[in-house]
Amino acid sequence: MNASVASMASGLSAALRLARGRADGVMMVPGDRATIARSFWSIAFCVPSVICRLLMSWVDAGIPSNAVHLAGRELIVFALGWLLFVEVTHRLAPVLGRAQRWGRFIALWNWCNVIEGMLVVIGGFPGLFGAPEVIDEACQLIAIGWALWLEWYATRLALGVGPLIATSLVLLDQSIGILLASVAVALSP
Repeated sequence: MNASVASMASGLSAALRLARGRADGVMMVPGDRATIARSFWSIAFCVPSVICRLLMSWVDAGIPSNAVHLAGRELIVFALGWLLFVEVTHRLAPVLGRAQRWGRFIALWNWCNVIEGMLVVIGGFPGLFGAPEVIDEACQLIAIGWALWLEWYATRLALGVGPLIATSLVLLDQSIGILLASVAVALSP
């Protein structure tokens, strides 16, 4: 099997194990440079869930006339947020005394994003198919909660940090995304 395919398969398997609460998933992804580099293929694996979430948001309101522009903006914000978090954590890891663990962390974080994106999309399906609002909202809340928990769990295990630092890093990730999305909306014509 090609090294890139094997790396992708082990990254996705590790993320799935972590999503099920299996701590041993952390050991499936080494922190070497090649694994880190290959883990960025996960961005491409996440694009369908980004597009799907965007399309799902248009179900009630209809597809806007500038849909291609909005989709492009969404993808740019998504990629910038991803890469900004990578850069910030690369600089924070030595401050936290975790520089030697950053490689494994970021590789796992990359692959966990694929699972997180899928969870959020799946959480939106009940509303898409006309489920009562209470069921729709409960499913969305559970899916988003699970996705945030997965990021927190993977961060905690991969970096070997306590719950508070892991929570802070998850909040940092979410804050970067919200900030970039807000700036993008503010700058739109």
